[in-house]
Amino acid sequence: MARRSRRSIRSELNAWPGYVDALSTLLMVIIFVLLVFVLGQAFLSVTLNKRQQALDQLEHEVARLAQMLSLEHSHTTALQTEIATLHKEHEADVATATSLNAQLNQQTSERDTAQSHASALDAQLAQLSAVSAALEVSEQAVQERDHKIDNLGMQLNVALARKVEQLQQYRSEFFGRLRSVMQDHKGVQIVGDRFVFQSEVLFPVGSADLSPEGVEQIKILAKTLRQVAAQIPPDVPWILRVDGHADRLPIHTAFPSNWELSSERAITVVKLLIAEGINPHHLAATGFSDYQPLDNGTTAEAYARNRRIEFRLTDR
Repeated sequence: MARRSRRSIRSELNAWPGYVDALSTLLMVIIFVLLVFVLGQAFLSVTLNKRQQALDQLEHEVARLAQMLSLEHSHTTALQTEIATLHKEHEADVATATSLNAQLNQQTSERDTAQSHASALDAQLAQLSAVSAALEVSEQAVQERDHKIDNLGMQLNVALARKVEQLQQYRSEFFGRLRSVMQDHKGVQIVGDRFVFQSEVLFPVGSADLSPEGVEQIKILAKTLRQVAAQIPPDVPWILRVDGHADRLPIHTAFPSNWELSSERAITVVKLLIAEGINPHHLAATGFSDYQPLDNGTTAEAYARNRRIEFRLTDR
């Protein structure tokens, strides 16, 4: 038993160095493989870097070639344009040469026939001389006509001035008679060349219907106007303009605004004048709303002055 135990121990001790050698050999193989892998990786990295540099150079070369190609394309386009222009100029030159040849041929033909036309030109010159003499006579006639026209214009201006002067005389007579007839009427006055009625004298507040007193006032005015109109010659272009005015206070009646109120009041007066025998060809109705005030104040008296009917005898 003791011998067997010794042999087993000795066998175990003899096997251990073999294991160590095997492990050492395996470790060396692994280290060698790793070393080969590392070296291969290094060589591969160097190779890839060289290829990347080569690729970058190729890309740079491609970009340069593309730029050169673009420049060459632009140059080619410019050349094509220039060739087209030269072609057009050549065609124009050919057309010009053809036209010049045609003109030269025509001038040659005309030169050949010029002698035959000489006698005809002499005859035409004689006719032109006769026409020139006739034109001189016509110019004198035109000058005399212009002088007559100037004289007629002066006469017309003088006649118009006389008509205006006559109209002023009749206006003065018309206003003078109205002043004498209505000088005692309250709310009636003369302002410049206008005869002014305050609206309250003719119309109720906010209304375009004449009051009984207003009807009487307009009838008196119509009578005076008929008397003066009978003396005015028919060729004097006179007209009695009836102007309606309002104040700037807003209204709350059937009329939308002071425009309608002032216009309707003027029309009402004109209609009554026509009914009293005044020729409508000598009448006109206008409405000014509140945009032509006599008084810019804001008092009740100022508003009352601005609410008015004006009569103006003027020319058309």
